[in-house]
Amino acid sequence: MLPNPTLDQLQVFLTVAETGSFSAASRALNRAQSVVSYTIANLEAQLEVPLFERSGARQPKLTEAGKAMLEDARRILGDLQVMRARVKSLREGLEAEVSVAISVMVPSRALVDVLREFREMFPSVSLSLNVGELGMVMDLVLSGKATIGIGGAVVKQDDSIVTERIGHSFMLPVAARNHPLAGIGRPLTLGDVREEVQLVVTDASGRTKGRDFNVLSYKTWRVSDIATKHQLIRAGLGWGGLPASVIHDDLTSGRLVHLDLDAYEQGEYPIYSVRQLANPPGPAATWMIDAFRTRLSACPSQVDFHAQIAELQEAGTPLAAE
Repeated sequence: MLPNPTLDQLQVFLTVAETGSFSAASRALNRAQSVVSYTIANLEAQLEVPLFERSGARQPKLTEAGKAMLEDARRILGDLQVMRARVKSLREGLEAEVSVAISVMVPSRALVDVLREFREMFPSVSLSLNVGELGMVMDLVLSGKATIGIGGAVVKQDDSIVTERIGHSFMLPVAARNHPLAGIGRPLTLGDVREEVQLVVTDASGRTKGRDFNVLSYKTWRVSDIATKHQLIRAGLGWGGLPASVIHDDLTSGRLVHLDLDAYEQGEYPIYSVRQLANPPGPAATWMIDAFRTRLSACPSQVDFHAQIAELQEAGTPLAAE
């Protein structure tokens, strides 16, 4: 019977395939290149098939057998991570601290409710909370600075990350009630907004570098965070999209006006729980994910949200002081 490949051999094979060269794999694994080459040669001898085409190419290229083996190697090593994660969760008890990364798309009321109940449920557990924009949540989880993330912007899938949709939010294009766009008594066209300043949040994580979402104006002011964008739009310095939960009171009071702009995509924005596959959440973090799921699943749809705003406006809610 042929000897079984070892997990170390599979890890070396996977690293060579993903980094694109034996030298890059040796640096990633902190091993001599000769050791990497020897490990691959032994694996090929055990399997009795070549995994890389080496002749005539500066960089090793996977053979057809190598491509098939690559998926098997990923699956086997992924299963090992799951097993290690399960053992860790069984071995460890309640966390000393839960580090959470939260997207600004998560309604603040849901956040406050969850954290209030968390404090009562786990009084001995410390909390580290980071609130940010776009790809920040994913970056903090990938770097290990956050145990769990609650947010969206899963721009690129990563095998080391577990994501689960637990709710939704949505963005609405708005302007101050005295902004020129708010005074146009008909649905807006691209021509109406092209020459108006649009306020846009820049993704500090770099995950969406080179990509703009719903940027329709020729004139843009780019800011670092939603809070600044919100204040500038309220001041009439431009128009832009803001999370529905952030502008609920502004729409109700009439301080901000929802812009009827078909060109602005207003579909639901999914919210995910995000964690590392190899770092499963403990009891407190698991409870927190479930608590967010419960509250976010009860968030209104866009239709219900607009109906709520209209009802409150008809009730004559007074405009808050500037």
